[in-house]
Amino acid sequence: MERYVLSDLVWTMEKRCESVQVVGLGQVCVDYVGHVPDYPTEDTKVELEGLFTGCGGPAATALVTLTRWGVRTSFLGSISDDAFGLRIVEGLQNEGVDISLLNVTPGLSSQFAFIAVSREAGQRTIFWQRSSAPELSPGHVGLEPFPNARILHVDGLMLEAAQAAAEQAVRRNMTVVMDAGTLRQGSLDLISRVHVLIASEPFAHALAGTDRSYEEVLQELREMGPRQVVITLGAKGSVGLDPDGIVRQAAFPVVSKNTTGAGDVYHGAYIYGLLKGYDMAACMAFASAAAALKCQNGRGWEGIPDKETVNRLLRQGDG
Repeated sequence: MERYVLSDLVWTMEKRCESVQVVGLGQVCVDYVGHVPDYPTEDTKVELEGLFTGCGGPAATALVTLTRWGVRTSFLGSISDDAFGLRIVEGLQNEGVDISLLNVTPGLSSQFAFIAVSREAGQRTIFWQRSSAPELSPGHVGLEPFPNARILHVDGLMLEAAQAAAEQAVRRNMTVVMDAGTLRQGSLDLISRVHVLIASEPFAHALAGTDRSYEEVLQELREMGPRQVVITLGAKGSVGLDPDGIVRQAAFPVVSKNTTGAGDVYHGAYIYGLLKGYDMAACMAFASAAAALKCQNGRGWEGIPDKETVNRLLRQGDG
């Protein structure tokens, strides 16, 4: 049996995870988050008001959100055995995310980012370095170890691997959910293989320009194959389209400390709603509440809210 060793952490590549419900494929990284009074102009200095280190990444954060809420998950990604890789492994293991199929290439570098967060609006500016570990290839992807998995979540970054995983998931009657953050070459081919597409506003603008309505863009995206399409709009909420029509969801009013990871938490919360059988409107409301609380809490994975707090905010909104 092939074994990979990272420091004193050992896992087997043939481990079966029959309890896994959601498999995520995509990016994970180490984040250094620095808080500043205001974002500085070029060639000036600014003193940090706080600094912390944690883990992030679109697919990984969505899975951590689900795991916190009692859903068994497994992460498929690619890292190296450097200090950042060790931090990533420890972070995922501490959160209870299965990493039995995480690909580790020795002697290279894992991805990391420095994120400057302004005090007033909690907005963030990200400086990041790409991992030198090779992306997952289609040959690295196999969903056989997860016979009871119901959902595959892809973040649209390792496109060839994501397409291979989506094809396998469809054959296994799994629901494929895609986080479409940035329009890339090959993104539209992947969209044709997914059931639920959650796209950012920049993705929608890159696809269709800024002179078309969200309703028109949603219809265009849905004609590519997905049953449900949602465009997230940050502080403006989100708008979605499914066979029953358009749904608009306002953002929940909170004081934001840090918007980093809020969209990723939205995706995890939306998937939680799918697992519970919620319709699109209920999924969007639950996800919006979770994302708002993540902005309010800040602090990376530590700021992911618990289910009870999300439901309490929903009840307050209904009131």
